[in-house]
Amino acid sequence: MDMQAIRDLAKEFGIKTSRMSKVKLIQSIQLTEGNFACFATATSGECDQLSCLWREDCFAAAKKLHS
Repeated sequence: MDMQAIRDLAKEFGIKTSRMSKVKLIQSIQLTEGNFACFATATSGECDQLSCLWREDCFAAAKKLHS
């Protein structure tokens, strides 16, 4: 998902988006939804949240952050 779409979604939840990285912004959305703030933490490439909206981006972000 591109950053503008993520910002738009965050604003729907009342999250202020200025100066937040993609990772922090998605984690804030996850928390607001009542989920774990786990985006970009799947360093082993494994995750049991099969229906997560962020799943594909998560693995790529985790690989970038932890390589």
